[in-house]
Amino acid sequence: MAQHNEIGQLGEQLAEQYLIEKGYQIIERNWRYSRFELDVIATKGDTLHFIEVKTRKTNEFGMPEDAVDEIKISYLVAAGEEFLYQHPEWRKVQFDVLSICLLPFDEVEYFLIEDVYF
Repeated sequence: MAQHNEIGQLGEQLAEQYLIEKGYQIIERNWRYSRFELDVIATKGDTLHFIEVKTRKTNEFGMPEDAVDEIKISYLVAAGEEFLYQHPEWRKVQFDVLSICLLPFDEVEYFLIEDVYF
């Protein structure tokens, strides 16, 4: 497996643990629709959260959340719309980005950007 895929998988495992500690209930991980994917689908209270997880082991190319561009957001929205079509019971929905930094010799850093607007 390519190193970036391994880092992504590790990031998603760390994200799941972090979100559970913060009171989220995980519904799905790596939910796919066509060529689109939602990294984590979770609930907290009466809100459904579509969470994009970005993980990096270096800040050489910027922070992980910087990789969530307009194209990526359009993919998240497309996947989220399909999930809601299949699960129409959800009324409150939120798109979030969870940035995880795994810098050498540092503690894992988490930065949750909630309710991203497009």
